[in-house]
Amino acid sequence: MDPRGNTVEAEEKKDGEKTMSATDVTADLSSESCKIYVNGVEIRPLRKRLIILDINGLLADVVSPPPEDHEADVTIEGRAIFKRPFYLDFLKFCFKNFEVGLWSSRLEKFVGRDIDYLIPPFFKNKLVFCWDGSYCTQFWIYEQGKKSVVYSKDLRKLWQKDDPNLPWNKLYYNESNTLMLDVCPYRGRLNPRTTSVYPPTFNYHNKNDNSLAEGGELRAFLEGLTKAEDMRKYVKEHPFGQTISNENSGRITRSSRYILEYRKD
Repeated sequence: MDPRGNTVEAEEKKDGEKTMSATDVTADLSSESCKIYVNGVEIRPLRKRLIILDINGLLADVVSPPPEDHEADVTIEGRAIFKRPFYLDFLKFCFKNFEVGLWSSRLEKFVGRDIDYLIPPFFKNKLVFCWDGSYCTQFWIYEQGKKSVVYSKDLRKLWQKDDPNLPWNKLYYNESNTLMLDVCPYRGRLNPRTTSVYPPTFNYHNKNDNSLAEGGELRAFLEGLTKAEDMRKYVKEHPFGQTISNENSGRITRSSRYILEYRKD
């Protein structure tokens, strides 16, 4: 069954009078993509894991106001956008191996313009969803005596299909096959630990950044994930990027008990 709830069947093919038998159909499960082949020709993917990308800090560095010491690739609405090296190759890799969604904590008007500039139409049309900050969950934290607002990305909104436009059935995606990439650990505060990784933030000063390139740290981590049978086990056994500190857990003023209970893994 595919994300939209359709039954996947391999169609019969005839070569002259010969009909393909079931023994001619093989399944390649090595990368967890579950692809079906007939005589070596891919028919249709049964399922791919869902990977969720962000824009700022992952694919680009968005700076406001624009810095005076560097010229940006483009300036949109007073915001300088610096493309991350190798980000297009990284997108190509992601779309080949995963279902890809995009979730930014920023305003819709900014997210749309950033995507239009950074993501080519061919890739943009393949996004299974694109969410802005209006889909985030807000809560308060205290740090060093100061109260601040945090916008978290609650993955259950995807798993429970809160948005009826999501192209899959409820619980088709879940914590066993979903991974969010975000440079801010607070974004995953409401989620099980093995559903998020937090790569170091890209900064436009780092022109030699190669984390997204083939052989780069993040790319290598995800390549390993494509070969893993158990995503949660792989993420747990291959710690990557920033970690969430538990020292502030008791100072979350909204749903603190719920967060601790939900993140019991």
